[in-house]
Amino acid sequence: MIQTDVLVIGAGPAGTVAASIIKNAGYNVEIVEKMQFPRFVIGESLLPRCLEALEEAGFMPALKEKQFQEKWGAKFVKDGAICDFTFNEQHSDGYKYAWQMPRADFDSTLADECERKGIPVHYLSEVIDIKIDEQGHSITTIQKEDGTTFQVAAKFIVDGSGYGRVIPRMFNLDKPAQLPTRKTIFCHMEDPRRMTVEEPNRIVIYAQDTDCWIWTIPFATGVTSVGFVALPEYFDQYGSDEDIVTKFRKMIEAEPNLRERFRDVEWKFEPRILQGWSATSTTFFGKGFVLTGNVTEFLDPIFSSGVTLATVSSQKAANLVIKHLKGENVDWENEYMRYMEKGVDVFRTYVKSWYTGDLYKIFFADNKNQDVKAQICSVLAGYVWDDTNPFVKNHERSVSALVNFLEHNK
Repeated sequence: MIQTDVLVIGAGPAGTVAASIIKNAGYNVEIVEKMQFPRFVIGESLLPRCLEALEEAGFMPALKEKQFQEKWGAKFVKDGAICDFTFNEQHSDGYKYAWQMPRADFDSTLADECERKGIPVHYLSEVIDIKIDEQGHSITTIQKEDGTTFQVAAKFIVDGSGYGRVIPRMFNLDKPAQLPTRKTIFCHMEDPRRMTVEEPNRIVIYAQDTDCWIWTIPFATGVTSVGFVALPEYFDQYGSDEDIVTKFRKMIEAEPNLRERFRDVEWKFEPRILQGWSATSTTFFGKGFVLTGNVTEFLDPIFSSGVTLATVSSQKAANLVIKHLKGENVDWENEYMRYMEKGVDVFRTYVKSWYTGDLYKIFFADNKNQDVKAQICSVLAGYVWDDTNPFVKNHERSVSALVNFLEHNK
């Protein structure tokens, strides 16, 4: 049996950020990961706020060496109208850039750095049982690919298992998400004509209508990620999932902004479909464990909040785990869960406002107020805990009031 201070489930950004911060504090950490890296996952566009968590984890030098595509902002396009947000004009103090990159490369870099620090990463290892005693100490049974098992005894567990949702599934903590189920089809494509259409240093969202939007995320490799997101019934016009895959090129050709750009280009893989990603949990912590990343709550890909919530939750959780291991009292409800719910709630307001069309009215309004734009830009940069920003502190009221103002002053 392996003895350790902390067991981390999952070697993605949530797990590795937590593991590295805890290891930096002098504690022993083990990571178990169901997949073998590198492995494909979406979430390819980061936000500036998550770089603060990556910096505390000590990952920034290794990431900078990779020379991923720098992301300086986000652009929204609809019917010829453009709303362009630049992070160096945001309201909040903090990083003014992020990265766009294939997640397989990004995640492998973080996991490799953990191993370099002396954190064992057990790949192809699936958690099949967890027992936690009254002191919060745990014995976790893990099954390897060959069917053999081993156990890890730990003083605390950090669950960063992402869509695997290990502890929520085992402990019946899943609950329905507040957002409707949506569906996406996406692909990585060669992009030799990108500079004739847009600069590569930002994600661009092409809004077809409130039922469908398209992302383009250029990478430094010359490849661009392209995806359609909509309610499932939107895709019914294309037939079954197999039909949708075969008609993906026609879907791109139907969008004027993308038709010539991606005409006859090479696909790096067959288009893939995902559906029903929104999820949440009844609690983000319990005796001897804490949930981080997508295991807490995942909203929607529209504002690229996934990796930011994953890394910030792990940064916050890791420091509280360290506090706990030192024998200090931790108020998990207020210091962690309420803190994370606050950020999630801000993002949720903007996600909902996007799909109702309210953000269209704000983004594509004539004569935008630059202070307001800077404050909204900070939200899009991931600074959703900055209460100096009225579009964070009073997010629902501020968005609603701005929409009402614009409608009455057309």
